[in-house]
Amino acid sequence: MLIGLGEPDDAAVYRLDDERALIKTTDFFTPIVDDPWLYGAIAAANSMSDVYAMGGDVLFCLNIAGFPEDLGMETVGQIFAGGAAKVREAGAAIAGGHTVTNPEPFYGLSVTGIIHPDQVMRKGRARAGDRLFLTKPLGTGIITTAAKLTGAGESAAHRLARKAQGKPDIDQNHLDAAVVSMTRLNRAAAAAARAGGVRSATDITGFGLLGHASEMAVAAGREAGVGFRIEAAALPALPGAFAYIAAGYLTRGSSRNPQHFHQHVTFAPTVSAAQRTLLWEAETSGGLLVAVPAAGVAAFCGECASAGQAYWEIGAVVAGVAGIEVV
Repeated sequence: MLIGLGEPDDAAVYRLDDERALIKTTDFFTPIVDDPWLYGAIAAANSMSDVYAMGGDVLFCLNIAGFPEDLGMETVGQIFAGGAAKVREAGAAIAGGHTVTNPEPFYGLSVTGIIHPDQVMRKGRARAGDRLFLTKPLGTGIITTAAKLTGAGESAAHRLARKAQGKPDIDQNHLDAAVVSMTRLNRAAAAAARAGGVRSATDITGFGLLGHASEMAVAAGREAGVGFRIEAAALPALPGAFAYIAAGYLTRGSSRNPQHFHQHVTFAPTVSAAQRTLLWEAETSGGLLVAVPAAGVAAFCGECASAGQAYWEIGAVVAGVAGIEVV
């Protein structure tokens, strides 16, 4: 066992021999969009993301699901179909799974991946001089929350009260952009990270950018006495994210994440309240945060460009910093 319960990494890693190691992870959640096919696709992309965060490729997956007894089989089938499509896109296969009866639907995958033991990317291996890149914009949690609070299920009374407060409806174009981001696999980003010689990475999900970055920075601090400096102005945001922050369409992660990780983060006075919220907010199927060695930046960026993979440089790994400085 190369990686297990000892340190908080994104997945378990078990070495088979000198050339191969297995990566194992699992994830599932309740619906965040109304379309069952898209829900399945987003959940599958999110489940496979931890394999990519470790630098590997997906081999096969098992479905993990629970559905109410009165949920129609056509809807169930669409959820499974969306998940299977994403697994096929990853070059992998659904090999079985398990389903139970549950009052609220949930769906996800148990994922098995593979990697060379020398290419495993771990949270604590960032070193001074590495440059920090993010491969998806932020704001999925904010935008999907806005969609839930202003969608078809909203009561008339709630809608009237919201309108009186000047809070906007969800813009379908904003939701569509968030869905595109959530269904995009982190496969190309992981390949680019390998090309750039990346040693340290994570994916951005429920703990938000600062929560997951804190795990990386604290682990790297223990190993090498380094921390992260993140530039707030460089952060990529999905269209509409700041408008929905202003309207108060926030997840519980916006308060829970700073409660849990605040001791590792300091903000410059110039960082706005909205920027801080974006940094703390929960993400669903977010991008990879990678610490790219200076010598590998050109290869990383070139591989991203060749694959059509977006990327943003948002900061650097610096010596003598404890945790994260946001400037």
